[in-house]
Amino acid sequence: MRIIAGERRGARIAAPAGAATRPTGDRAREALFAILGDVTGLRVLDAFAGSGALGFEAASRGADQVVMIERDRRLARALGEVKARLSADQVRIDNADAIAWMARCAADSFELVFLDPPFGTPLAEPALDAAARVVVPDGYVYLELPQAFEPEAAEARGLRVHRQARAGAVHFHLLQRGRPA
Repeated sequence: MRIIAGERRGARIAAPAGAATRPTGDRAREALFAILGDVTGLRVLDAFAGSGALGFEAASRGADQVVMIERDRRLARALGEVKARLSADQVRIDNADAIAWMARCAADSFELVFLDPPFGTPLAEPALDAAARVVVPDGYVYLELPQAFEPEAAEARGLRVHRQARAGAVHFHLLQRGRPA
């Protein structure tokens, strides 16, 4: 897998052999960042980082700060190696549980949150609850799931569906947090 655009365009990133990751593909990342536009200066959280494809792409495109959370020690170590190889100083990697980490994080800390929880686990709902708290008003939460996410479920968390699409078995949702009334 390669970084698509930005300062580190073409750089290779990969998870360790045998790691249970499902990196967001090139076409999906390209479409996502086309919708997001300029991410220069943003604070980005890549929860459930896995291979780091989304977080490293944001860093390459000028994000000011990228925090990657990965619970698997082996994957977190691999992310650290990629960070060092790319000299991605704006990236911080924490070996932690993403939901617990977001629960401890200050509210309104990030303009963009990537959520790609492991498929087949019940983590999407609690992760989205936590992300809705840490994203700033008008900020975005990107969510990948094996099924479509209902707009009502987003609205109950103060989020609205900005865009959604499907690529094969993966459903992509870009949610935007509303401003408090």
